[in-house]
Amino acid sequence: MPIYQMLGGRFRDKVRVYCDTDADKPSGTETGKRLKARMDLGFTFLKMDLGLAQISHIPGAVVAPAGVLDGFRTHAGRGRVRTLDERRARNAAYDAQNVPHPFTGLHFTEKGLDLLDQYIHEVREVIGYEVPLAIDHVGHISLQDGIRLARRIEKYAPAWLEDVIPWQYTEQYRQLQQATSVPICTGEDIYLKEAFEPLLNSGISVIHPDLLTTGGILETKKTGDAAQEHGVAMAIHMAESPIAAMAAAHVAVATENFMALEYHSVEVDWWDDIVTGLPKPLVKDGFITVPDKPGLGIDDIVDEVISQHLQPGVTDIWQPTDHWDDEYSWDRTWS
Repeated sequence: MPIYQMLGGRFRDKVRVYCDTDADKPSGTETGKRLKARMDLGFTFLKMDLGLAQISHIPGAVVAPAGVLDGFRTHAGRGRVRTLDERRARNAAYDAQNVPHPFTGLHFTEKGLDLLDQYIHEVREVIGYEVPLAIDHVGHISLQDGIRLARRIEKYAPAWLEDVIPWQYTEQYRQLQQATSVPICTGEDIYLKEAFEPLLNSGISVIHPDLLTTGGILETKKTGDAAQEHGVAMAIHMAESPIAAMAAAHVAVATENFMALEYHSVEVDWWDDIVTGLPKPLVKDGFITVPDKPGLGIDDIVDEVISQHLQPGVTDIWQPTDHWDDEYSWDRTWS
């Protein structure tokens, strides 16, 4: 029996996939071209980054306490540090990524907002206004700056604005959604349906659970059903393997208020080969067709494919992970 049948049956045969695209290009026009290439592949829903990452290097774009922005430009490696300079670099990177938004002291200037406005304007000039475009990775800014940015980009009709502040700040999310017409979205770090309920009561527009975080297939289905009772849509966060993708797809077809499923692997040509038993390509013309096969529809995992694409320093698959056991960890529970 297919998983979706165990969840009560399906509302649709295919799952709309939204294609996430890192906005690492220096101009909105270049990012727009990357997004347009996704559209040419058949994707009908898109997402891009818009925030600190695009402007933190530009003088006068961001107000920041001295040295804070250095951490955004530092990518400290794992393992034990050996020198004072290495520790300073690591601490700067840690603080930049782990201090919650209200306490960073980071603020967009009017110049910064103008630049972000121009960036998304250039994107829309390339891709048009017919395709939904969600916004992510705003940066660790305050509620007030999130409101300022949201109001600036309302005219570009974003599908949603994601993870503007930590999800735990329910009252701030209420203020944020009430201050803008842009749909506000969060949820990829939340565990269990009950933890979503304060946000659902606060009036956000889109929840964004990840099956690996929320508590699995059934818990995500329950979370989506709870959101529907509040008139809230559910998108699904997914930046993982075809196994997680199929688990999410079964939830998606079985949940009426589902909107779109995230997909990060459009440029990973071996992603489909990790498993057997599924159609290839799994994502075709921007959709996943959910099969009627038992369970997830997967036959087996292909160890050889995984072995060919290990991260540097990892010597084999299914090995102990002792190399992660050092004194350094990012333990934040928010994005």
